Amino acid sequence: MFAGCSQSQPSADGGGGNAAASGGDKKVVIGFSQVTSESPFYTALVDGAKAEAQKQGADIVVMDAQNDIEKQNADVQDMITKGINVLILNPTNPTAVAPALQAAKQANIQVVTVDRPTEEKVAAFVGRDNKEMGRIAGKQAVSLLGGEGKATGKVIELQGDAGGKVMMDRHDGFHEIVGKESGVKIIEGPYSDYVRSKAVKAFQDLLQANPDVNLVYAHNDDMALGALQVLEQAKMLDKVKIVGIDGLSEAVKAIIDGKYSATVFNDPAKLGSIVVDTALKVAKGEQVPEYVDAGTGLIDVSNAKDVYSDKDVFAQMK
Repeated sequence: MFAGCSQSQPSADGGGGNAAASGGDKKVVIGFSQVTSESPFYTALVDGAKAEAQKQGADIVVMDAQNDIEKQNADVQDMITKGINVLILNPTNPTAVAPALQAAKQANIQVVTVDRPTEEKVAAFVGRDNKEMGRIAGKQAVSLLGGEGKATGKVIELQGDAGGKVMMDRHDGFHEIVGKESGVKIIEGPYSDYVRSKAVKAFQDLLQANPDVNLVYAHNDDMALGALQVLEQAKMLDKVKIVGIDGLSEAVKAIIDGKYSATVFNDPAKLGSIVVDTALKVAKGEQVPEYVDAGTGLIDVSNAKDVYSDKDVFAQMK
């Protein structure tokens, strides 16, 4: 059983602080169903969650859904059966995760979603405004292509996961801004699931079909860095601007080196810390907002050196 671990027992996965989060001699046990561990963003999010759980003396059990909704629903049921006090859920699909939510409800376990919301109401959603991230990226793209009302060129868009709320918001926010520019054409690439290797393959085909591309916009930096790799191999990096999202330190370093134009803050460690803090408050019966906004902002040549650290996987918001 995961539930009811005493303070002297080791954490189920990263816990082990000095004070039990729920008081007394019982720890709060957090179940965390993560959509995937393939993306460095989600790895850093989990690391931030584990660190905050340890800091607050809670146990945390993390399970990787591997982008498989059936596995995620089964994982949640398994955690509930073994014993958790509160569930953090990063849903693989906002609607198809309903069986997991129903199982938690039947077990009287509160749910806090992170990064990706569900359509059903939960105790709280901790995330960022992904549509605003798309807008920030779009404004930067317009600036790089000549400025508002004057921008011209061809943009290749590398998209995240089919049907995902984050993907749709980052798409829609970008198009809301760039779509106003009559001189800009956007080529929407296939879904690459936020994974660099998939983006490399997709972008190789896109570049061959669109050698006149002026800017690449990717829904995350990992995919954008895949495009950078392809452009370097094609000796076209000096001709194409690159804009990503997430603030991956590798991308920030590329901005400093002049190979990358901009990215948008999405500090996952902070997100992981905030969601665990929120989940523990929910577990203790405290009132929390339905939406907890972790904030965002632009990283470009003007501030890249200030936020870059080779010790962090992602740039941390000051």
